[in-house]
Amino acid sequence: MLLSKAAWLPATSVRGALRRAAGLTQADVATTLGVGRVQVARWETGTNEPRGDRRRAYSGLLRILAEQHPDAVAPTTGGP
Repeated sequence: MLLSKAAWLPATSVRGALRRAAGLTQADVATTLGVGRVQVARWETGTNEPRGDRRRAYSGLLRILAEQHPDAVAPTTGGP
């Protein structure tokens, strides 16, 4: 099935939170993935989505960051 081959990506709101929790800049992520900083910004806002090998690489990076920084993925509560 086509969807089973798609690499997992968290919600756009979580992508930047994971990066920041790891102390990385968009430029750091871009260099790691071989893309421009603006492309990473677009992935974080949902303006564009990565495809193919870049999607798999970005997914892998975000999975590692999610394991290292589970607080960045956890839902926040709005209570006092």
